[in-house]
Amino acid sequence: MPLRYLHTMVRVKDLDASMKFYGLLGLKETRRMDNEKGRFTLIFMAPEGQEDCPVELTYNWDGDDGLPSDSRHFGHLAYRVDNIYDTCQHLMDNGITINRPPRDGHMAFVRSPDNISIELLQAGDALPPQEPWASMENTGHW
Repeated sequence: MPLRYLHTMVRVKDLDASMKFYGLLGLKETRRMDNEKGRFTLIFMAPEGQEDCPVELTYNWDGDDGLPSDSRHFGHLAYRVDNIYDTCQHLMDNGITINRPPRDGHMAFVRSPDNISIELLQAGDALPPQEPWASMENTGHW
């Protein structure tokens, strides 16, 4: 039975903040569906050229008291980046906490406004250790 990846869905509390966060990662809105009867909006966002691998942001119009929760039962989303140091610096410059800095030049973790854990992985070989990342401590959990 062949499988084909369709998307990953995450519930979001603040649609604007979440779209801005995923936009900082380089994702663009590829599709939107507003469901008046169900009172929710689905926004699909994906990296350019990878529109078949979106994250679906599900926003309930009447709120969701369960968000944000720790969400560690969800696991994480993972994205490959060309330069993990540049990506982490870009996120920090835009107010995003680097929960697990890329001390190894290979992997970092951040969290979305809805507390979804996002893993960032360096494309190819790990970059050589570099400050301030090499000595940066974890912040919170990831």
